[in-house]
Amino acid sequence: MSMTSGTGTLLSPKMWYQAACERSGIVCDAPQLAAIEQLELFWEQLVEFKKKRDQFLGRSLLSPNVPKGLYIWGGVGRGKTFLMDGFYECVPYRRKRRIHFHNFMVEVHHEMKQLAHERDPLIALADRIAHSTRLLCLDEFHVDDIADAMILGRLIGALFERGVVLLTTSNIEPDALYMHGLQRQNFLPAIALIKRELKVLHLDSATDYRLLQMERDPLFMFDDADENERHLALLFDRLTAGSQSEATHIKVRNIQMPVHRVAREVVWFDFAELCGGHHDQSDYLDIAHRFQTVLVSGIPQMIAENGAAARRFTWLIDVLYDNHVKLAASFAVPLAELYETGRHDSEAQRIASRLTEMQTRRYLELPHRSRGTTLA
Repeated sequence: MSMTSGTGTLLSPKMWYQAACERSGIVCDAPQLAAIEQLELFWEQLVEFKKKRDQFLGRSLLSPNVPKGLYIWGGVGRGKTFLMDGFYECVPYRRKRRIHFHNFMVEVHHEMKQLAHERDPLIALADRIAHSTRLLCLDEFHVDDIADAMILGRLIGALFERGVVLLTTSNIEPDALYMHGLQRQNFLPAIALIKRELKVLHLDSATDYRLLQMERDPLFMFDDADENERHLALLFDRLTAGSQSEATHIKVRNIQMPVHRVAREVVWFDFAELCGGHHDQSDYLDIAHRFQTVLVSGIPQMIAENGAAARRFTWLIDVLYDNHVKLAASFAVPLAELYETGRHDSEAQRIASRLTEMQTRRYLELPHRSRGTTLA
């Protein structure tokens, strides 16, 4: 279905999905097609709601009912984030926001401290969110902390009462949220609220598309530099279905770091920018928590002349490995020659071993650790 507005034809989720499949070579998947049908209906409801709100009576006491949201859950790599991103781009709202759930909760805790002087900081926060956001898209919804559980129970309800529409993805079905958490009984009303207010959709695909794509192409390249760049560009396009930000930098803590390309879950750096500056483990930890896949171009041999960069490269690989981040990279020399003979032999062996393991199916199947891992 296509719908028109004053600015022309709106791109519906079905139209977007078909175009994305054709552009990236994705084979249409039956569970994804079923999910797109539900997203199409949800999109139509949001477009119709906006149309009614824009009419005179829409702003009176006869304001239309707010559409219910969606809770999409399923295994890792099934395309949940891919579908959410496409849906988000199709919705013709100004007051919309898409954010990873972990980052959302970091903001919530920060805002709650800023609003501590209010009679009820949580209600004040809900008012603030509702003022700026009609559609809230939360990626990778999960609850594994007692403080988050206690806040979310009230916050979700307050947002629904204020007309905020929620679309969320999760690896976990609602009934399994916070399954073995402390005082879980206090979170059960929040689970009931989610099931009552959101349509729950199971994306039950047998295919892990992220794993399939990364198994299909070699992750480490050692050939001609120009050919390596072309291969990394092709891999980036396939992993992101051709969708990327126009940004040339990302903010890592308080530093603007140049990037070759970036999408929501995939980022591509040049080695000189990533390991040649003044970065430390905290910078790499921030990157590891935010991105499931990291691409790195132009990794040189680790010799005495680039000793500082070599040390940062060691930190980088350790942090990416510990957080199960997928790595694709181009090297100037084979892994066996990555470290100059005699330089940090034990460390070189550990990094070479980790790089070798990071190419295996077992490693690629590990779930990304987007939170909960610190330098300690």
